[in-house]
Amino acid sequence: MKLHLLGTGGAEGVPGFFADSRVSQHARLHGGKDIRTRSAAVIDDEIKIDLPPDTFAQLVRDGISAMDWSALVFTHGHDDHVACTEIQYALYPFTPNEVLPFTIYANPQVSKKIWDRYPSWPLDLVETHSFESFQHAGYTITPIHANHKEDEDSQNLIFDDGRRKLLYGTDTGIWPAETWEFLAGWTIDLLVLECGEGFKGTPYHGHLDVYDLVRVVNRLREMGVLHDASRVITTHHGHMGDGLHTEYEEALNPYGVEVGFDGMVVEF
Repeated sequence: MKLHLLGTGGAEGVPGFFADSRVSQHARLHGGKDIRTRSAAVIDDEIKIDLPPDTFAQLVRDGISAMDWSALVFTHGHDDHVACTEIQYALYPFTPNEVLPFTIYANPQVSKKIWDRYPSWPLDLVETHSFESFQHAGYTITPIHANHKEDEDSQNLIFDDGRRKLLYGTDTGIWPAETWEFLAGWTIDLLVLECGEGFKGTPYHGHLDVYDLVRVVNRLREMGVLHDASRVITTHHGHMGDGLHTEYEEALNPYGVEVGFDGMVVEF
């Protein structure tokens, strides 16, 4: 399986739009891995995860094509993950396509958001629910419930191609008890986990800081969900977390956690 991280930033990206924080200043001056567009990924060039407002720029930057997608899978309805207006560009009159050339998978709230925007358009949209697996193009995809939005079935996603399993967990917070119970007995080969609050934790429950992330990873290892060869990679870093890429590496590498960056490709 191949995972391509197209974006590893939080809702406002790094540098922040209207921010003069230390991290934003550094990113503007030095660029490199400290430039973070809004979080998104693609699996085997075929299954797209989320559709942030930076999608066009990400595809051009990394030289990949949306025409290879057979599925677009959403995690939840925040605007940095669901840029609804971008969907129209896959259809006539922007292309010759009279029907959407890929299937959309989304929870009830995101599905409603899309149908409200395109009430009679020729979309293949499948509603998803946490803990209910579905099949697509040889993959088994299992959403699990994230602790992110109280009024929505926010989902992290397990992808299984029959050989390897990936758990993509952006905008997750500390999972509720039902999710921990569901994960018992699973074996994950690659975990992508958000670190939205960096070194500056807040009272908001819906994101992890560095210290929560380490606790989550250690618990998964103790449960046997992560094995000795499992890789753990971060995503969804915000400038308000007050961490540079190298500082995250210094803090997390000793725990066997790699720091994700825009354009990172992982084959496992």
